[in-house]
Amino acid sequence: MKKKIAAVILLLTDIGIIYIMLSSAMYIRKHILTLFFQFPEFPPINVFFFWWVFPVWLFFFAYEGLYSRRFSYWDEIKVLWKSAFFSTLAMFSILFLGKTGEHVSRTVLVTMALISLPILPVIRLNMKKFLIRTGLLSSKVLILGAGKTGKLILSAFKKDTNLGLKVVGFIDDDPEKIGGEVDGIKVHGGVDKAHKYIGRCGIEDVVIAMPGCETVRTLELINKLQHKARNILLIPDLFGITVLGTNLQHFFQEQAIGLEVRNNLARPLNVFTKRVFDWVMSMLLLFVMLLPMLVIALMIKLTSKGPVIYSQLRSGKKGRPFKCYKFRTMYNDAEQRLTDLLGSDKQAQVEWERTWKLSKDPRITWVGRLLRETSLDELPQIFNILRGEMSLVGPRPVTQDEIDEYYREQAALCFGVPPGLTGLWQVSGRSNTSYAYRIALDSWYVRNWNLWLDIVILFKTIRAVLKREGAV
Repeated sequence: MKKKIAAVILLLTDIGIIYIMLSSAMYIRKHILTLFFQFPEFPPINVFFFWWVFPVWLFFFAYEGLYSRRFSYWDEIKVLWKSAFFSTLAMFSILFLGKTGEHVSRTVLVTMALISLPILPVIRLNMKKFLIRTGLLSSKVLILGAGKTGKLILSAFKKDTNLGLKVVGFIDDDPEKIGGEVDGIKVHGGVDKAHKYIGRCGIEDVVIAMPGCETVRTLELINKLQHKARNILLIPDLFGITVLGTNLQHFFQEQAIGLEVRNNLARPLNVFTKRVFDWVMSMLLLFVMLLPMLVIALMIKLTSKGPVIYSQLRSGKKGRPFKCYKFRTMYNDAEQRLTDLLGSDKQAQVEWERTWKLSKDPRITWVGRLLRETSLDELPQIFNILRGEMSLVGPRPVTQDEIDEYYREQAALCFGVPPGLTGLWQVSGRSNTSYAYRIALDSWYVRNWNLWLDIVILFKTIRAVLKREGAV
């Protein structure tokens, strides 16, 4: 019952959002855009003139499952933007087929679509957060398996609160785990008795996180729980494979399923799409940041000797070397300062060998430290992107020595694409991550690339930079 109430509240919220977007678009069309452009005169109209807009938008919201399915935070933003795009396309189709375009302001419809990009996610996701907190959109989850996989699932649910999944208990057959706790959540015994907990505790979702379990027993568990719980999530023993863009193939006659794993960045169309996206976004970024870059260059020139731009040879796509540009953040005698420190400070030597970075680096100028903390030192790499040597998002640009020392068999995978100005490592703790973890993130990115992943990483990078998470 509570899910139906939540769905009705979301529906009313969406109606309110559509009203706000439409009213705002009409106001902008009438009072703001007319200051800069000339538009044909329309008879006085109000929001109710556009009554047909509401069912169009609500239809696509429902069609995309926004009232019935659970989405992660970024997936919901993607679905909302997708719904906005198709709703706008449908409205123009209605005008064309009905031959009523001369009576309706198309500028209002386009403005409404643009307004929806920030307004839809902000209002709707905050309403969902409220409904989850009140319990109307939250579900109790029982995890079968208190091992490493179960802990990973618990961590995933806690990080993405937009799913509304609250783990209330673990069940395991291991005597050493029974009676213990995982992050404050009790571990119960008897996996085969899981169905009893479902009815007794109001469990709605069950996660089977026992990748080592025999197939026959797993099937028995699913058959036993399928009619007790609303949803069952099975975590297979397939860690490390591509997940984004992987398709599920059904073989009905044999009652079997298969995972179709694609190499997205091996497809010419995807490579072209990524390159166009890089070029357009880099031009926009250059236009916005040109004046700040000139100010930064002046500050560097006035506070320390040496060139404004520093370049270092890095390994690019398929091992092709290129000069990676950065604003100079170090003193001219930086290498000598490093040698002296590593020769006298054992702790610094260990840190350098582990991450190739130092938390207290004597080579960095005060302006350079500010630039590194805000990641502004990497802005000149925009020119590397425009030249096709780098991408906006990709693996870290590293030296050949780092590849020989650390990447080894992962090098061919990670550097089959251009390195990036930003990447998964920047939004996953940045300099706080170990080198091995950075390589794992780069590998995961290449295997799972899609354009939406790039967009999400760019948004997360902005947040990480503003919060200075893991900056050095």
